[in-house]
Amino acid sequence: MNIALVFPPFYFEPMYNMPPLGLINLATALKGSPHRVKIFDFPLAIRLKELRLGKEIYAECARQILAAEPDIAAFSVQCTTYPPAVQIAGRLKELKPGLKIVFGGHNAAFVDEATLTRFPFVDVIVRGEGEITFPELIRALDGRNGLDRIAGITFRNGSGVARTPDRELIEDLDLLPLSDYGFVASPSVYRDACELQRSIAILEVGRGCPHRCIYCSQSLIWKRRTRTFSVERLIREMQNLARNFGVECFLLAYDQFTTNRKFVTEFCGSVIDAGLSHIPWYCISRLDTVDEDILKLMREAGCESMCYGIDSGSPRTLAFIRKNIDSRILLQRVRETTDRQIVPTLSFVIGFPEERKEDVEQTLRLALLSAVTGNANILVQMATTLPGTDLHQRYSGALVREVDTYFSLGIEFDDGKRLASDDALIDSDPALFSSFYNLPCPAAPLKDLNHIANYFAVLASLYPRTFLLLSMEPDRSVFDLFFLFLDHVERKTGSRSITARDCYLHFESFAAQLLAETAPPVRAHIPEIARYETCLIDAGKYDVQPSSFHIDLERMGELRPLLNRKVLIEPFTFNIPAIILDAKFGRFEKTYPKAGTNLIFRQLDGRVNVSEINDFGMDFLRICDGRRNLEDIARELYPRYGTTAAGMEEFSLMCAEAARTLSDLMVLVPGPPESPVRR
Repeated sequence: MNIALVFPPFYFEPMYNMPPLGLINLATALKGSPHRVKIFDFPLAIRLKELRLGKEIYAECARQILAAEPDIAAFSVQCTTYPPAVQIAGRLKELKPGLKIVFGGHNAAFVDEATLTRFPFVDVIVRGEGEITFPELIRALDGRNGLDRIAGITFRNGSGVARTPDRELIEDLDLLPLSDYGFVASPSVYRDACELQRSIAILEVGRGCPHRCIYCSQSLIWKRRTRTFSVERLIREMQNLARNFGVECFLLAYDQFTTNRKFVTEFCGSVIDAGLSHIPWYCISRLDTVDEDILKLMREAGCESMCYGIDSGSPRTLAFIRKNIDSRILLQRVRETTDRQIVPTLSFVIGFPEERKEDVEQTLRLALLSAVTGNANILVQMATTLPGTDLHQRYSGALVREVDTYFSLGIEFDDGKRLASDDALIDSDPALFSSFYNLPCPAAPLKDLNHIANYFAVLASLYPRTFLLLSMEPDRSVFDLFFLFLDHVERKTGSRSITARDCYLHFESFAAQLLAETAPPVRAHIPEIARYETCLIDAGKYDVQPSSFHIDLERMGELRPLLNRKVLIEPFTFNIPAIILDAKFGRFEKTYPKAGTNLIFRQLDGRVNVSEINDFGMDFLRICDGRRNLEDIARELYPRYGTTAAGMEEFSLMCAEAARTLSDLMVLVPGPPESPVRR
């Protein structure tokens, strides 16, 4: 039999695509069988321009699938891709009535009977783990077994729908074969198509979640149990993907990665022992399962970034969603994570159906405090009602369609808009397509909550300290302050949206305007904090590269140092590093004494580094314009700074040493011997 495994079309520019591990695992499970398997990765095809966006996208997908002459077409479907899967499946059945259509994935598993009842062209739904169920299903569809003998499926039985008992979870995940990435394009193809720096692959570490969060379907699909692959198996998988498929980065798929300290310690130690710690990886963690020691070990093993699911800063909301987060350790964990050079992403959710404005305010304030504490990445999303969850069961009758949230984006195929046929399909059945719907929230209109979800993180990532300080001057709601800035940007640009460029161009003036309204401001250092954060943005535009500048004391007359164009030097009237350090530890003094500080901003390996420099160094750099040689610079600075030296000759050596130090820091580069260069 010919089997088509289909990853439905999806295109969302901010989100990169990776090889579809679920389909790869199904294809791997069929290796050695007489069947021919082909994976259709339509999100990649869109990136490669092998599949054009437009009104005919579904017809083209069906044409490409049918060109492989399949007997079975199996779709992996989740929230956003459910409408495309339905649209393509309907066309396939119309063009080839004998083709068997199979759906699988979390979304399908919880609306299995409703899907088969609503869409007669879908034949079977695979529920739960598919690596064992799917090969059994193929054998049955090949005429060797009856469908009713296969656990974990829902199928069309004459004019009705039959549902077999759930399949038991796979006890020993190590029994599954290593995922064969030969069924899809090389990870480097995904890297280049998405314009990434590295080839990324998903490394499935384990399955399951024991918690009962009201909005999550993960724990339900895995029956609130957790299982992991053995560390030995994971190391073999990493070696295989790195050596044979050129993978340069791993995304560890398992929400409970750090729950078992013994497991994560053994994993990190084995990664180091196997010589794999040079390959960076990303993971998901809980705040209460890490500490300084485990973070240190994870960093040594290659952990580069991690996600903490915080959800809310409101105790009332946390109780509603059944999430237990100890806010007392949150900021400490963020500090510990960033201090280990691991970049944390903190995920927050707003808009639950019982939330009030003060609940959202507590969440936004906590997000800002987190960003200030450790320069964490902030992610804010609106609550999504997923099939099968308690949120869906309790509130599905209240669903409305008003705004498109994160989990409903990616199928805007008609010139940036959703196809009319998709909208009609979604409108027709809120229960099946609930991820495209919203739940009214007492906190604010849905449109306002969506503005927060879309744009708050932009502002919080660029100006977290200034934003937080403004909310204290005088006491202002972070919620209200955000919308004041949104109004400010709209007046400037005519658009009610916020981009990073909008923040860069308009936030300092917004802060100045607000402070003028409360003149004199209590916190006189706020404008300089805003300028400091703008300098971080400016320095982040360029990565500083090592120079070949060599100081030869015998040839000082020929050396013409030039301030690196990618480096920024700025004077401040307050001791900005001290204020930033206070904020990191949650201290926000109303006043600070004037204390002049000179700072150097430069980006190294993707991170902006800030260093202090004394007045001599600042004046030295100001006149390093590529025209003056070291002797000229020494003569110009000698009247002010030469009193500490025995004479001009010794002061010249001091200047040469300063140039050597600054060139090592990549702040100075060699200027051309001729053709003056101006900064």
